[in-house]
Amino acid sequence: MPSLKEIKGRIASVNSTRKITSAMKMVASSKLHHAQVAIQNMLPYETMLEHILKSFLAAEAEAQTIYDQERDVKRVALVVFSSNSSLCGGFNSNVIKMMMNAVKELTDAIGPENVEVYPIGRKVAEKARKLGYNVKCDLADLVDHPNVKQCIDLAMELGERFAKGEIDKVELIYHHFKSAGSQILTHKTFLPIDIETELQADHERDLTSNVATKKAQDYLKKHSRTREVKQDEVKPLNDNFIVEPDMHTVLSLLIPKMGHLMLYTALLDSVASEHAARMVAMQTATDNADELLRQLNLQYNKSRQQAITSELLDIVGGSVNN
Repeated sequence: MPSLKEIKGRIASVNSTRKITSAMKMVASSKLHHAQVAIQNMLPYETMLEHILKSFLAAEAEAQTIYDQERDVKRVALVVFSSNSSLCGGFNSNVIKMMMNAVKELTDAIGPENVEVYPIGRKVAEKARKLGYNVKCDLADLVDHPNVKQCIDLAMELGERFAKGEIDKVELIYHHFKSAGSQILTHKTFLPIDIETELQADHERDLTSNVATKKAQDYLKKHSRTREVKQDEVKPLNDNFIVEPDMHTVLSLLIPKMGHLMLYTALLDSVASEHAARMVAMQTATDNADELLRQLNLQYNKSRQQAITSELLDIVGGSVNN
């Protein structure tokens, strides 16, 4: 049985660790709030662009551009989002695992030299280089400081390479942020853009709560007000649009903007998911520390009581002998 001094030392150590995990949980909660605000600021643009595209496509069903035409896949680029730091549960490991599976499938189909990886985040970049993948860039700074311009530059680079035929398909791997307690690992096609699939995608997000524990989530589901999301069917403003200068030019501007939005949205979702995952991990670590402290305090009190009892028995035994 450990001595009282050893137990007291363990209690002090666990207390110090608990202070760190509790502070990290509060920092992650604050960063999550800022990430949610960034998503909220992006949503009006996303809603308006979707409305324009839906209205336009409802009137011109045969509208097509080079960015939404499928072709034989001979070279593929993967854009993978992760974090720059750890201590966020299985956030990075899940992304890396999905990337490895995707690269393996593509390697078996088209060869390793025809698979390119665009890592956004230090963890996935380090793993990709360690595995010997064809890494094309390093955009780790985007995770700490999400930037629209850099996302547009990357989307334009991928779009130009796709238009020139240098790559035939671009895929995204990231966590879709649904709520503080739910982040969905997503693997979807970025180019060619499937307009119908993208416009019908699930964009529902809970950006009002930072509650992440399962018990609290269940409570909110039972007692919070029900939200009815009404998706109005978009109808064209006219039966016959007047397009200037021509259909191809208009779509050539709208669809790339949709691509820029997809990449920036994926970045914001990944950043928010990282902070939510870290908040959950630190909350779990804090709860485990509380449980460990309870057990150590109980053990300390038992050992202390046993020591006191032994001393009393020695005193009583000595007085009886005398």
